[in-house]
Amino acid sequence: MTDTPGPVERMLARAAAHERRFGALLQEYFDTLGATLEAPAFSRYAPECVHLLRELSLRGGKRMRVVLLHEAAGLVSAEPAEGLDAAALSIELLHTHGLVHDDLIDDSPTRRGGPSTYYAYRDRFPHHPRAALGLTVLAGDLALGLSLRVLTEAPLPVALRQAMTEVVTRAAADTFVGQIADLERDFTATVPSEDVLHSVADFKSARYSVLAPLRLGLLAAGGQPAVFDEELRRYARLVGICGQMRDDYLDLFGDPDIMGKPVGTDIRDGRRSYTVGALLSVVSGTERALVESALGDPSCPPGTLAALREIGERQGVAAGARAEMRRHAEQASQVAAGWRTRWREDAVAFFEHLPLWSVERSG
Repeated sequence: MTDTPGPVERMLARAAAHERRFGALLQEYFDTLGATLEAPAFSRYAPECVHLLRELSLRGGKRMRVVLLHEAAGLVSAEPAEGLDAAALSIELLHTHGLVHDDLIDDSPTRRGGPSTYYAYRDRFPHHPRAALGLTVLAGDLALGLSLRVLTEAPLPVALRQAMTEVVTRAAADTFVGQIADLERDFTATVPSEDVLHSVADFKSARYSVLAPLRLGLLAAGGQPAVFDEELRRYARLVGICGQMRDDYLDLFGDPDIMGKPVGTDIRDGRRSYTVGALLSVVSGTERALVESALGDPSCPPGTLAALREIGERQGVAAGARAEMRRHAEQASQVAAGWRTRWREDAVAFFEHLPLWSVERSG
């Protein structure tokens, strides 16, 4: 007798199918980009830049933005929706732009198990740091330009093409504002409030990683996202907060081999993240002195990070973070459950189960 897969197993199977299909689509896109991207005939740096973007983009990730936009279209109809491929390429190229600039801002050497674009350029130009810096910025800018070009050149009705381009443009602007607010947060004298941390997570992550795919998928399927904007925003904000909490948690308590990037970045960069803020809120005396001495120290040794992890576990920071992630995930699931009165059951179930899975997964 064959066991019937449960809702989470069905959700993961559908996500994997979307991921596989998009992987082939993205590879095809980069295979043909050289023939469509104009550059001076003498330029070697332009093709090298495209190659680095290709390597970073194809290196992996769970493609959850792509999954979300396909499932958002499925809320309206089970039939294939026009424009989903262009929307998927656009939102993932926007994500690539974000990764390139994030790694530059964070001075991160690795991403997805390989070198970050910034460190690839540093290796390429070891004696010209300004060139490495400039080319990294421009690589991220090129990814953003390609993200918008995919939509403006898509063979879609003018109204749909314009609406999708507006979604991505707005998401990009919100993300940039979020990045600015994220940096501003770390220059405050006090531990940031929960409202500040939530707002940063909303602007920096939720609006392009969750809200934009929801809007794009509904638009492609002929839906009207503006009618349900308040609900979509609430769901996206809660899921975005969960995701940022999880990222901050893993930066101190995670396994670098699983994540494909080093831990302790927030501590070394002096960032007042969810986890760092929670840690500062519970320590005192010699423990607080240790946290404050490590915070903002780029050479903070692994032994100190291990000590901070032990303090965080003992003081309940890790357990508290897991509980908060789950609480926000449950709230997001409740929002999605309310969509059953208007949208298709199987797609609603996907969005209902996604938040809890996203905070409880191991990888």
